[in-house]
Order: sequence, then structure tokens, then C-alpha cells
Amino acid sequence: MDLNLQICGRTLAEWIVQFPILEDIGALKEVTWANPAKKPTATALAGCPLTMADIQDASDRLERFADYFQTVFPETQAYGGILESPVQAIPAMKKLLEEEAGTAIPGNLLVKLDSHLPISGSIKARGGIYEVLKTAEDIALEHGLLRKGDPYRVFDTPPFHELFSKYSIAVGSTGNLGLSIGIMSAKLGFQVTVHMSADARQWKKDLLRSKGVTVMEYPSDYSVAVAQGRKEAEGNPYCHFVDDENSQTLFLGYSVAALRLKKQLEEAGVAVDKEHPLFVYLPCGVGGGPGGVAFGIKLVFGDAAHCFFAEPTHSCCMLLGLATGLNSEICVQDLGIDNKTIADGLAVGRASSFVGRVLSPFLSGCYSLEDQRMYRMLAQLTDTQGLRLEPSALAGMYGPVLLAKSPVFSGYLAQNSIAPAQLSQSTQLVWATGGSMVPPDEMDRYYAKGKALIEA
Repeated sequence: MDLNLQICGRTLAEWIVQFPILEDIGALKEVTWANPAKKPTATALAGCPLTMADIQDASDRLERFADYFQTVFPETQAYGGILESPVQAIPAMKKLLEEEAGTAIPGNLLVKLDSHLPISGSIKARGGIYEVLKTAEDIALEHGLLRKGDPYRVFDTPPFHELFSKYSIAVGSTGNLGLSIGIMSAKLGFQVTVHMSADARQWKKDLLRSKGVTVMEYPSDYSVAVAQGRKEAEGNPYCHFVDDENSQTLFLGYSVAALRLKKQLEEAGVAVDKEHPLFVYLPCGVGGGPGGVAFGIKLVFGDAAHCFFAEPTHSCCMLLGLATGLNSEICVQDLGIDNKTIADGLAVGRASSFVGRVLSPFLSGCYSLEDQRMYRMLAQLTDTQGLRLEPSALAGMYGPVLLAKSPVFSGYLAQNSIAPAQLSQSTQLVWATGGSMVPPDEMDRYYAKGKALIEA
């Protein structure tokens, strides 16, 4: 670390004195952080520009497109055209994690399988697809092609395809957001360009190109890919840039997950209230996906829900931004960190300022973990539950262990008056963000790496 580096008018050495956790972050240690800025949900909402009405509006829009999805994506017919993923108990994985950590994980351990969302197989199918749909709806209404009461399957007709072909969509991505944006945009008829960072997997680029998407590749990281996408759209009224760093539309698309989750837990007989708290662990890159989901969860479940972000030690940008209060004004590179991780969807060096500002009073905390730990848990989940996820999707799996054994999180529980009796009745929900579309041979390599680490 360059301790003399100037960040917002102060040296890094001065920032470390105020926030000692920066020393461990810079040393690439796994860290836990409880958010001192978290407020009661009602208080946090009073100062928030977004409301439940905004989430409901997004949910209603997705429901309007349900018949379109059933028409163009047959795999959604079983769900009535609603893009949703199952919630599954993983008792065998819980037992293994407990044995390995030498501690009991309280309550029930569930996994939310956004890894198996239809169309693009990741959490990005929520926000990314939603923003493309909203853009298409806005254009169709503006041109008088869509009338109130029309069935939305009309979007799959030549007049709509011809209209959208005059417009383009651009996005910068480490991979999964690009997949969602590219697949959906191309299906509607848009010209679409995905600017991919060096972290993006080749199979994702190949799949996009097979759908007619233009893929631009960069040897640099995520921030450069986003900057190039933003530059392409500047000054072009026919080009819509999907801004993963600042998009309120993306954020609201993700937030709809909370309404769906509430229904799923109710159907499964899972109570969420003061006596039955819900702990949610969300892998985090730039912050839009986990931020939107966490925001929705807090609005739906209030103070009974506790959301934590999980990041790689080499890319813990949201932890860094929130812990210092600097949000996007500081990046991991400022601490001499390389922002290189196997968790490609989380390989982001600078967090979203928008998400940091909105989530600060709602979020319970963050933690970081090493790539090797993600690899090991990937293999363990395959062995215990038969679930195959990409490495980044395992970031949340370590959260329940830390809740049980980390002194920082024990302090959080005490501060929030969560007694052992309540904790024993809790639900631990790990958000699995991607993996079902990973080619089998690549998944086999991930698994082999994890097994090798376990057996070493």
C-alpha cells in the first residue's frame, strides 16, 4: 500500500488510523464488518427516495410481459411467464459446514437458486432483463405501437422488431449482466453491444455472439468496460446505456425478488418475524443486484430481516466504500489490491455510489473471503446437495458460519437484541447468483480445483 496516496484530501495512512480495518483489507485478509450506520427500517425509509410503490410498479411491469415470455421463451411456460427461482433447504451442506467450522449454524439453512433463473441463469436476469423490457415498453408507447390493454405477446411481431432494430443498447459487464442484457435485447430486435472486461469468461462471450450480439473485449477491468459502454451511448438518442453503477431501473428490477420470496417462504411454512429472524447473504460486485434484492427484502420484512454482502478479498469494493463512507470515491486499487478473482461476476474494484448511498441505513454488514474458500465450498455443495454453482455464487455460503463464530457478527446480534432463542428459530438464506449455464467442462474444472484444495 502507498500510505502517502491522497484520497479525498487525506493520505491513506490517515484513513487507516480512522478505519483500522483498511489494514487487513489491504493485506488481503478475510474480514467481517458490521454496519454502524444501519438504522431501524422505518427510519431508513423516511430518508429514502424509493418506496414500495416503486417495487410494485416494477413487479406489475414484469407481469405484463408474462405472456410475451411464454411465447418467446418456452422454458418459462411452467411458471406462467414469471422469471423466478426456487428456494431449497440444504441440510447436508449445513452439516458439513458445521463440522468443518467446529460450530453449530443456528436455524435452518436455505439456498435461493437464482443460479437457475430462466433465460440467462443468474441473478442478472432480474435487473438486466427488466431494464431492457422497460426500455422496450417506453419506446413502444412513445411511438404509439403499444396501446393500453394490448397483450404483450405483440412484442414478438414484425412491427415491434422493426421499431427496435432502429435502436441500440449498450452495457459494460464482467459477464452475467452482459448475458442477460444481450440475450433479451437481441430477442426483442435491438442492436446490442456488450463491453466485456478481462474477467469475463470466454463461453459467455461465445454465447452472446451466437445470439447476434456484438461483444467488445478489453484487457482492463470492469470499470473500463463500463466507461466504454457509457461513451458509446453519449450523444446518441437511439442508444440506451444500461448503467450497472447507477441505474435505478436495474435496482428496482432486482428488488421485485423480495415480493416473490415472501410468497415462497409463506408457502413453505417459513415464518419471518421478530422471533424468527431472516439472515440473507448476497454475493456483491458493483452492488446493483444485491443492493436491489436487499432493499426489497428490508421493505418486505422490515427489522426481522438482516442482509449481508459477501465479496472476494481481492475485490471487496462495497465493503471498502461503506466502511469508510467514501462509496465510489475509493477503490481497491488505492490499497494496492489487484482486483483479480475467480469470482468473475464480483471482480469490481469500485462500488456503485448510488447503491452505497441507498443501502447504507439498511445493510447489516459485509464480509470478504478468499477464492480458495469459494472453490472448496463449490465442490462441497456439489458433493452434498448435487448443486453446481459458479464460484462467485458460493460467496454467500460462508455467511452463516461467520454469523455463528465471528466476534464482529456476535456483537451485531447483541446490539440488535437477537437472543439465542430467536437465533435458533432463524432462517439463514444464501443467495446463489449464477451457475446453471456454465458449460459442463468448465464446471468440472471448478469442481476439480475445489476437490484438490479440500484434499491438500
